Amino acid sequence: MRAIIPVAGIGSRLKPHTNTIPKVLLTVGDKPILGHILQKLLDSGIKEATFVTGHLGGMIKQYVEKNFPEMDSIFVEQKKQEGLGHAIYQAAHTFGNDEIFIILGDTIFDVDLDAVIALGANALGLKYVDDPKRFGVAIIENGKIKQLVEKPEVPPSNMAIVGLYYIKNSQKLAECLRSNIENNRRTRGEFQLTDALQMMLDQGEEMVPFTVDGWYDCGKPETLLETNRFLLSKHHDSNGSGKVVINPPCYIHSSALIENSVVGPFVTVSEGVKITDSVVKNSIIGPHAEVVRCIFEDSLIGANSFLRGKFTRVNTGDSSEIDFN
Repeated sequence: MRAIIPVAGIGSRLKPHTNTIPKVLLTVGDKPILGHILQKLLDSGIKEATFVTGHLGGMIKQYVEKNFPEMDSIFVEQKKQEGLGHAIYQAAHTFGNDEIFIILGDTIFDVDLDAVIALGANALGLKYVDDPKRFGVAIIENGKIKQLVEKPEVPPSNMAIVGLYYIKNSQKLAECLRSNIENNRRTRGEFQLTDALQMMLDQGEEMVPFTVDGWYDCGKPETLLETNRFLLSKHHDSNGSGKVVINPPCYIHSSALIENSVVGPFVTVSEGVKITDSVVKNSIIGPHAEVVRCIFEDSLIGANSFLRGKFTRVNTGDSSEIDFN
């Protein structure tokens, strides 16, 4: 089975960070978002993947080839952003006659893929949400998916499609995507994957739901921090001595240097970070950043940033320099 991973998005809700690094390479927990996805796929026995790249795609290719050489990877470019359906269609020539597993690149998931495959049919991951307007939603009858609606103004269901799609008949999906693109069938101005899946339903393809409880969004600062808290809660590092206090759970890279500071809970400290005379809570500090005499929480600190002074909340991009003295 081949995984199809669209990672071409600009990540506008995570600017300024995504001005210089792809959204999927932002650190959460102990590794980039994409690293969590690929490790889960490898652990599930999926060793083939097609990446649909766009914004800063070269950085994604370099990361995958360096950190996951065991993954048989293909990279295709989405030159124009015309929706998720358009992105997946760019990878259609890599489907072969195989079943495929589509996963959105900004979603960390915890699902038993063997159980999904055992369902024996096309299967979509669903989760009950209070406000489904920003998702595609599914209408279910007698245990099967009967209708899909993309981002409805008046949702007919609270069962949101969360970005996990197991497709047994990948060639049928490719045909439906091609039909929509050739006939310029768009929803909200874009070619939607949901519309192609609905066409498959209309043509008699069976689809069943599977519930996704372990679904963690990384699409905006607050959800990135929320996901970071979840991932860190699975570990309880409490290293620290003398004038350094580490309040678990935290992830602290072995190369980080922390002096006369209090770190945690829920802090990720990346490679090469230096923290001195500071208090940091519920934050992610990117690689090779330096923090001096600061007190902050609920913050994202970009790679190679330098912060000195005192403040309560920041959201800096890469290579920033902030001095409050």
